[in-house]
Amino acid sequence: MSLQSKHMLGLQHVSDEDIITILNTANAMKDIIKRKIKKVPTLRGRTVVTLFYENSTRTKTSFDLAGKYLSADTVGLSASSSSVQKGESLIDTARTVEAMGADVVVLRHPAAGSSKMLAENINCSVINAGDGVHEHPTQALLDMFTISEHKKDFKGLKVTIVGDILHSRVARSNIWGLTKLGAEVSVVGPATMLPPKMEKMGVKVYTNMEEALAGADVVNVLRIQLERQKQGLFPSLREYSRLYGINQERLALLKDDAIILHPGPMNRGVEIVSRVADSSQAVIEEQVTNGVAVRMALLYLLTGGEKVEDVN
Repeated sequence: MSLQSKHMLGLQHVSDEDIITILNTANAMKDIIKRKIKKVPTLRGRTVVTLFYENSTRTKTSFDLAGKYLSADTVGLSASSSSVQKGESLIDTARTVEAMGADVVVLRHPAAGSSKMLAENINCSVINAGDGVHEHPTQALLDMFTISEHKKDFKGLKVTIVGDILHSRVARSNIWGLTKLGAEVSVVGPATMLPPKMEKMGVKVYTNMEEALAGADVVNVLRIQLERQKQGLFPSLREYSRLYGINQERLALLKDDAIILHPGPMNRGVEIVSRVADSSQAVIEEQVTNGVAVRMALLYLLTGGEKVEDVN
């Protein structure tokens, strides 16, 4: 693998070749998950520490499982149960963990740039599991892996991302990754939830759902963070659902073989109705499985794996 560093901090500065390598490796890792005994000795003797300053059941659990399936020792730390409560800094906490023998630190933190700061101050590999409103690269990679299983090629693929783009690290990472592989990305949401000058990221920007969804191959529906309503960014959940919710009528605007993604957890009846979320076009459960495979691939590649064949 030709990753420029031993870290995964975001997709903005990762090459398209590296993204393809990760996706190909994830495909091999998914074969392991399908086995009756989901265990290989690939990372035996390695230690993976998940350091989460924000709650996230899906991401943390998938990293834990990814490490265990590769026979790594996994340790989970949360801000509420660590020395952070006693005033210890992020860097001091990470240095302590590194001194105990950690090979990889998986960090989720509310501050944008926290994973980069950590990578500059410790020697072990750092994986960004979400830093503020900056990036969430592993979520984007699992989204892309899921898309690749259903679509032959990213080039020319029409992908629409719906919702609170302004505050979404998932949207940013998806945009960086998808555009590098040649997809045509559009974003749509209330004007109050769209960053200024978004077009500079190489995407089309809409506030009208019908225009944004017309002929789309893939729709990625972002979770509405309910606290945004208190900030006055949209008038009510009912109004948001009426204007930007994915329902059966809007499903008809997409290509017949279009797929629906959602990073979870879903607010059913707000950003997506149950009949769409549970339809054959929704690949939300596949995303969960693929999240483990992608994170297995990253742990493998960042700790020195060179060939996909080595894991079989």
